[in-house]
Amino acid sequence: MRLALRELRRDPVLYIAGLMAVCSAVVVPPDAGYFEYIDLRTLALLFALMAVVGALRRRGVLDAVALLCVRRAGTRRALGALLSLLCYFSSMLITNDVALIAFVPLALILMVDDRRSMALTVAIQTVSANLGSMMTPFGNPQNLYLYSAYRMGAAQFFRAVAPAGLAGLAAVLGLCLLLPAAPLPLAAMRAADRPATANDAAFAGRGKLWLPIALFLLCVAAVLRLVPCWLAAGVTALILLLTDRPALRAVDWRLLITFCFFFVFVGNLARLPAMVALLSGLLAGREVPVAALASQLISNVPAALMLSGFTDNGAALLTGANIGGLGTLIASMASLISFKLYCRAEGAKPGKYLIVFSAINFALLALFLAAFGRPN
Repeated sequence: MRLALRELRRDPVLYIAGLMAVCSAVVVPPDAGYFEYIDLRTLALLFALMAVVGALRRRGVLDAVALLCVRRAGTRRALGALLSLLCYFSSMLITNDVALIAFVPLALILMVDDRRSMALTVAIQTVSANLGSMMTPFGNPQNLYLYSAYRMGAAQFFRAVAPAGLAGLAAVLGLCLLLPAAPLPLAAMRAADRPATANDAAFAGRGKLWLPIALFLLCVAAVLRLVPCWLAAGVTALILLLTDRPALRAVDWRLLITFCFFFVFVGNLARLPAMVALLSGLLAGREVPVAALASQLISNVPAALMLSGFTDNGAALLTGANIGGLGTLIASMASLISFKLYCRAEGAKPGKYLIVFSAINFALLALFLAAFGRPN
């Protein structure tokens, strides 16, 4: 029982999704139609992107870029702003969760002498990663799925996300003004320099970087439908199997299984006329607020997957799911990642962090819903 509870706490969304899929299968018994539920394109692209980003991380690219920026900061405010902007812009390419895994530890190391600034910086980094990731089709799992499911073009996608995404950038810069403008202590500057040799050495081996960079560009081309998704996934898997097997082990296989469970659940719901009528009526013209509020309870990736089968307005659902990453700690799984990283830090105060995190996130959620969530 103890082992089962530990496993459930490790990834509750996976097991809840599995339970939902099983329950729906009782109502709609398995048949040949189940094969049509699974969006293989989304799964293939998610796999390929996670594997390639894992290869880039293993080569120290993210650490080197972060340290180059950190050494230019002279004050706590400048440091917090640089770390937050790194999360905002890098999340567009490497997803919000990977951006936080890469750059939150730097904030924890460099601001260990100022607990208040450390908690505030991590909270702003989390907001930055969640808002920045909305700006590209591969910035987070829900974007990739919705971009594929609604067969959006690049122009349609950016028209949908640009207003909220740019407002998010302005919000991040405004939040950084809450950080003190005090000079960084000498200890923080030394902390930035200590890992420099190893990371710079990894970055200096750029001759080894061309392969994951080429694979990443292949994945981007597949997302934009310039090459088949199966080609990107197949080439990525084969090359990394031959050259970097640990990168394949870094793939979040649980996330892929979670997607499969939700595909089954949503597919079964779509075969129940009463449920289709109920959810379609609820969503009609209200995709943004419904998706954002649903995300507060079940996270924005499951919300996007669940609601996509009941509306044709993919652009509004896309905006709502991304805005929905603000708010509660579970609204975005990336927020849980940064919270766990913070809790492991020396002198961490989880209760105070949650107060700061919640104040920022709920204030922004209210502002974004007021600006972008009015029913059509």
